Formats: sequence, structure tokens, C-alpha cells
Amino acid sequence: MTTKRIVVGAHYGLKDWLAQRVSAVVMALYTVVLLLALLFTPELSYASWAALFASLWMKVFTLLALVALVWHAWIGARDIFMDYVKPTAVRLLLEAATIVALAGYLIWAVIILWRV
Repeated sequence: MTTKRIVVGAHYGLKDWLAQRVSAVVMALYTVVLLLALLFTPELSYASWAALFASLWMKVFTLLALVALVWHAWIGARDIFMDYVKPTAVRLLLEAATIVALAGYLIWAVIILWRV
């Protein structure tokens, strides 16, 4: 006789594992692009950085990297809270505070990015 395994919990598993890897790849590619920009920019000045970030492709790539960073941070923080914070009310408060902080950081970064 085989026994069926009863699965409980939120069933995040593979989806979140894949999201962490995809977001990490996006952030790694963005880091490589920034390093190449540093290497091939003859003079590092505000004008050269403003010119780099004024181009649409760099704004879009930076926005994608920022979204990947926020998504990556959220999954990591949520997993830590689920693993180590057992009182539900405290965990929900920490999760809500993390969501508010990450959303605020993303909005702030978008405002800065599109101002250039």
C-alpha cells in the first residue's frame, strides 16, 4: 500500500527558485554592462554618466535590473521570515514593512532614473 504525501504550505518551490535565478542573471548582466561602461568611458564625470543614463536602452535596462533586484530581495526576505519568524502577526508585520520599503525604493529609483 502506498501512502500519499499531504502537501501543506504555500507551494512556492520551483517558481521562486527560478525567479531568484532569473533575477540574479539580470542583475549579473547589468553589472557587466556597468563595468564595461566604466572601462570604456575615458573620463568619469557627471556629464558622461548622465549621457549614459540618458539613453533609452540604458533606462529600460536599469529599470529591469531594479525590478529584478526588488523581486530578488522580496523572495529572499519572505523566505527568511517564513523560516525564522514563527509568530504570524510579527511575520505579517515584517512582510508588510518589507513590501512598503521595497516599493518605496523602487519608486524612488524610477523617479531618479527618469529625471536624467
